[in-house]
Amino acid sequence: MENNKIAVGLDIGTTKIVAMIGRENEYGKLEVLGIGKAKSLGVKRGVVNNITQTIQSIQQAVDEAESVSGQKIENVVVGIAGQHIRSLHHSDYITREKAEEVIEANDIENLVNQVHKLVMLPGEEIIHVLPQEFKVDSQPDIKEPIGMYGGRLEANFHVVVGQVSSIRNVGRCIKSAGLNLSDITLEPLASASAVLSQEEKEAGVALIDIGGGTTDLAIFKDGIIRHTAVIPFGGNVITEDIKEGCSIIEKQAELLKIKFGSAWPGENKETEIVSIPGLRGREPKEITLKNLSKIIHARVQEIIEHVYLEIKNYGHETQKGKLIAGIVLTGGGAQLKHLRQLVEYITGMDVRIGYPNEHLAGDSDEVLSSPAFATAVGLLMEGLKKEGNEVAAEEAPEVFVEPTIEEEKEAIEEAQEEKELPAKEKSKSIFEKVAKRFTEGFKEFLDNAE
Repeated sequence: MENNKIAVGLDIGTTKIVAMIGRENEYGKLEVLGIGKAKSLGVKRGVVNNITQTIQSIQQAVDEAESVSGQKIENVVVGIAGQHIRSLHHSDYITREKAEEVIEANDIENLVNQVHKLVMLPGEEIIHVLPQEFKVDSQPDIKEPIGMYGGRLEANFHVVVGQVSSIRNVGRCIKSAGLNLSDITLEPLASASAVLSQEEKEAGVALIDIGGGTTDLAIFKDGIIRHTAVIPFGGNVITEDIKEGCSIIEKQAELLKIKFGSAWPGENKETEIVSIPGLRGREPKEITLKNLSKIIHARVQEIIEHVYLEIKNYGHETQKGKLIAGIVLTGGGAQLKHLRQLVEYITGMDVRIGYPNEHLAGDSDEVLSSPAFATAVGLLMEGLKKEGNEVAAEEAPEVFVEPTIEEEKEAIEEAQEEKELPAKEKSKSIFEKVAKRFTEGFKEFLDNAE
């Protein structure tokens, strides 16, 4: 069965803006129809600081994706990150009026909506309310309370908070680029959807997404999100250090990092030298690869130590919080040579590089399976999930709701009364009902006509 539902993920990063358009194929894999990339000029450390330039970059990426796919882009799912993001834990409960009825999805919705009303610091708003374990009456550690009986429904929540102005600026850029914002998702959660398996989330895993401006962290345990953090350093500070340390321009520093950079200084010999052309006829510069990797190593170590501190704060060293699946590295920064070995050395945990190719269709372009596109793939998955939910809601069959004892009694009494009525009166009561329905319908028609 061919699926015509199309979604678009828009990753507004510090170094690049990616628009990815795709759909699900008949095997449930992602079929990427088109991808557009543009240099991100108006974003610093995950936060928009130049609206005009960001709008231009978004339009450029979207135009490219449209021309490749032949599809018109209208709605986008956008990722949000940046140093203004913080997370907190909160417990809340609701008392159900009808404890004799089973807990339904709308009870959980009421509880989540109650958490959304939490008073935040001035200028902050809630982005995500993610339920963890539930508690029904006094029974703890319930993962799925729907279908259970109980009067008091309680839950622990992981609440992600961001700055109102930063979120609004992103929204403004999307709108000004002629697009509709269909959903906003925290970037580490999108990356997690793209590169983590359910087994890893159950066993306990820390996802580290090293981007250009920020390093995002998401920790899962028992299949539930436990901790998120955004560290305001990324690959760009490494480039900046190379630029300063070697007295070269940024473009050259970035190329040096990608082509010759290594996070492990012992790897290079003193004799390995790279020559960089001088500016405007100046003498070329000679840089030893050992010095280059020393600069990179110092900065990467600092970033990883920041992240490891967050992992410790979550409680990784406790028996209950142990992350058995270790660490998964993704994002453009994860492509740095020997980074995996350095992270293993600093943290003492198992480390692997996360590629989003698991969810992509077999004939996908090899470029798409790069860790740099993990967030875009995750956002596209979120968009398709949202589309799928909407379709399911439209096509959902009418659910038979079992009547309560009181309702059954009333129905029996009504039937008996109707039995006792003489035939004339019975037909009269039916006629009255039909007439009443017709009158109501006619009134509604008149109201609409006005």
